[in-house]
Amino acid sequence: MADNDSPSGSNQENTDQDSAPNPLSNFQNTLDNIVHKFQDSNPYNHQHKFWETQPVGQFKDLGDPSLPEGPIEPPTSLSEVKQEPYNLPSLYEWTVCDMDSDEICNEVYVLLTNNYVEDDDNLFRFNYSKEFLRWGLRPPDHFRNWHIGVRVKSSKKLVAFITGIPVKMRVRDEVVKMAEVNFLCVHKKLRSKRLAPVMIKEVTRRIHLENIWQAAYTAGVLLPTPLATCQYWHRTLNPKKLIDIGFSRLGDRMTMSRAIKLYKLPSSTVTTGLRKMEARDVPAVTRLLSDYLGRFVVAPLFDDAEVAHWLLPQVDVVESYVVESSESREITDFFSFYTLPSSILNNPSYSVLKAAYTFYNVSTKTPLAQLMQDALIIAKQKDYDVFNALDVMENEPFLKELKFGRGDGQLYYYLYNYRLRDAIRPSELGLVLL
Repeated sequence: MADNDSPSGSNQENTDQDSAPNPLSNFQNTLDNIVHKFQDSNPYNHQHKFWETQPVGQFKDLGDPSLPEGPIEPPTSLSEVKQEPYNLPSLYEWTVCDMDSDEICNEVYVLLTNNYVEDDDNLFRFNYSKEFLRWGLRPPDHFRNWHIGVRVKSSKKLVAFITGIPVKMRVRDEVVKMAEVNFLCVHKKLRSKRLAPVMIKEVTRRIHLENIWQAAYTAGVLLPTPLATCQYWHRTLNPKKLIDIGFSRLGDRMTMSRAIKLYKLPSSTVTTGLRKMEARDVPAVTRLLSDYLGRFVVAPLFDDAEVAHWLLPQVDVVESYVVESSESREITDFFSFYTLPSSILNNPSYSVLKAAYTFYNVSTKTPLAQLMQDALIIAKQKDYDVFNALDVMENEPFLKELKFGRGDGQLYYYLYNYRLRDAIRPSELGLVLL
């Protein structure tokens, strides 16, 4: 099982209505540096010796009609699963990272902030907040011992991290218990120690001990073998700030005033009955989401408790809005996005780049493009600088209409120990991993 990257890529949109060069081209190039930096730190970027030993789809088997869909290896007896942790190099030891502990949560935050993903020019780095990490790692029925750390024995310093959370996944007509594996991070100074393969094997072992034999994960690198290859798109909300902090520059035929005008949004939302999601909306949102995700080849199954966890608004973590009919009081539509900021380094005027990532959206009565424009308006009102979206589910049609720019970086989705005979299109995928 691999790490879950959060790539952004570079934006290829032509933002000048007169076909001048993109005024924000350098912003996306800087984001692309983050992706390449992460790829360079990934020990499997240029070879697949480890993955060729794992129960994952192999490149040589692509399109082989004789291979059945479903589990690649059958489950074994739990007594046959290795009962003791894998051996680490002698200077290191395993630890369980209790995210309920403020001290340990802060250690994880510091490790990720300083070592997870940073751009080549040291302009900014991803900054998962402690509240975000707790949200992402403590869904209902999570397993605390799937939050795995590596410490230096002598100093007890946390130097590596990997996590899993449980999820029910529907693959075609089969419902499969899986783990979502995420946040594989090794301290920059220890990248040569080959800790990552041992960490992947250890989280796999602990997942197997819970009688779970499949997993989902994403990465910004090509491994054997993607379930789907997806693209990030970016919608600029604050062009002046992006230019001021050096993420972007004005194109030759673009002025600051024209860029601001190009990305200007209405001052208020237009959808009647739009309001922030509340606890009383959970059953209705669960029904909407379940019906919607049923359209896709691969998608999670959420119950009320999981919808409450993932979608009820939390400040600077996740935002969700519903559309309530004024006549029937029925919830007809909703959208959601989560917050993943980046620290801005060495800039006297700005310290944080605030980015929104679209999460789950369902449109039944309100046109999706209108719903998403309202999401952009709300994000702008809340001082987000950029709004990002993957081309999964039904997202692609609204992207160009709402002036999103296509990124360079790709996000690859993978399944562990589960084979689909052929890769699926992003529009057939109903899954968003943090």
